Amino acid sequence: MDPLATADIALVRADNPGPFTLEGTNSWLVGRGPCWVVDPGPALDGHLDRLAADARARGGVAGIALTHGHADHTDGVAGLLERVGDVPVAAAAWEGATVRLADGDAFGPLQAIAAPGHAPDHLAFLSGRALFSGDAVLGHGSVYVAPDPGALRGYLAALDRLLALDLDVICPGHGPLITEPAAKLAQYRDHRLDRERRLVAALGDGLRTQDELLGRVWSDVPSVLRPAAAVTLAAHLDKLEEEGRLPEGVDRGPLPRYGAV
Repeated sequence: MDPLATADIALVRADNPGPFTLEGTNSWLVGRGPCWVVDPGPALDGHLDRLAADARARGGVAGIALTHGHADHTDGVAGLLERVGDVPVAAAAWEGATVRLADGDAFGPLQAIAAPGHAPDHLAFLSGRALFSGDAVLGHGSVYVAPDPGALRGYLAALDRLLALDLDVICPGHGPLITEPAAKLAQYRDHRLDRERRLVAALGDGLRTQDELLGRVWSDVPSVLRPAAAVTLAAHLDKLEEEGRLPEGVDRGPLPRYGAV
């Protein structure tokens, strides 16, 4: 049985594929009479036309929920509002939101769950036994964790919270539908902890520069994703420092900025 049909959820994927967006940004329509939109995606007319048409077929739009403020999830907000009318836009911190959400808040059929890590303002949304994970969990591959006080500890705690939910499906911000939620969430948690173990071992061997640590711990990452790996490395180093486990003399190197993906 189709888990999306069972939960009355529809996917509209934007035509913006890339190394960070995978097959494209996923926009989700939840329920009907009217429906709710999770992440309108980029400002691409074809995508927004399809999203608005599918929403009209489901009885219109009651509100728009944003998992986080990155442009590939939010740039389409204005264009979608032009197509469907003035409806509330809910987010944790995005400046264009008209409704502010915090952990545990409800927005229509959606319950907000704080899931920081990829972005400080990141939320996941629970509707029944379906989770809209944004960029906290992707359909395939892993996510980068942005350096921020407590970011990696918060991300690992969020994964544990999500693992405790009784889920049928995860609807990610990019990539295919996840039909084995518990296995995927455990894989994400274990992957991040394995990176930490490998990083601690590399530091124990005396490696201290960004290039050395990336070369040892993220050796499997393709070159196009190496800047994102450098961002995640910084978050791992922050966690070790917060826990008093970071040795002296670590040269973090330059930190690329990835605020739009």
